[in-house]
Amino acid sequence: MTKLAENCYGKSRVRVMRVKRGLNTHELREWSVQVLLQGDFETCFTEGDNSKILPTDTMKNTVYFLTRSSRAECIEEFAKELIEFLLKRNPQVSAAEVAIVETSWNHLQIGGKPHATTFVKGGDENQTTHVKKARDGDFSVTAGLSDLIILKTAGSAFEGYIKDSLTTLPETKDRLFGTALQANWKYSSPQLDFASARGKAREALLEAFAGHDSKSVQHTLFEMAKQALAAVPEIHEIELIMPNKHCLLVDLSKFGQDNPKEIFVPTDEPHGQIEARICRE
Repeated sequence: MTKLAENCYGKSRVRVMRVKRGLNTHELREWSVQVLLQGDFETCFTEGDNSKILPTDTMKNTVYFLTRSSRAECIEEFAKELIEFLLKRNPQVSAAEVAIVETSWNHLQIGGKPHATTFVKGGDENQTTHVKKARDGDFSVTAGLSDLIILKTAGSAFEGYIKDSLTTLPETKDRLFGTALQANWKYSSPQLDFASARGKAREALLEAFAGHDSKSVQHTLFEMAKQALAAVPEIHEIELIMPNKHCLLVDLSKFGQDNPKEIFVPTDEPHGQIEARICRE
């Protein structure tokens, strides 16, 4: 005997770009949206009955439709709007979740001033959110960022670790520390100024990274999380993922040169992988 234990379905990587045309300047947003629905879909799986299935193509069109009419100024609020819309029109759906990745676009600087209608991509960093809601429940809102590339050339050491017969890594009091930060934080309330909270959390994370006297990636990760929680009381918990992007000192002695920690080889793999979730007591 077999039975369907859990299921969900939806549409992923729905890309949409919105231009807000002001009198003197334009604003540009680019989102990649994922929609997942849970509900009374068992007969679709077990009997091939599609009578309760909203086509995923319709979900894609719903994203476009709502983007046109939405007044949301941030991805968190748009995700909430999209979930409410889908739940209202589909009684067979018991819960919905929406994940959005926002690509950063900034006004191009010309002569030190932002050009009103020309944009430049803002690097690898993306803003993210993941919003869930059961039909009779409240919103659960997680926000975050990914691929924020940061590096410091001072204030980082790694000493006092286990050394065995396979250890070749030398201790150091002064090393380059680079990472591609991924952060996700959960809010205790679904009703707040998400844009302001996001800005404060990001600023706290970066200030901690820059100013911390790091004894390890783990050491700095915890300090960054502490400062983000202190800066935004509405954050209940935060998860940080920090790959240690190594920069290896080049041996120039074979060329008759010294290397006072100035010439390095950046490497992506293999790399250390440090992850932790930090919450309030």
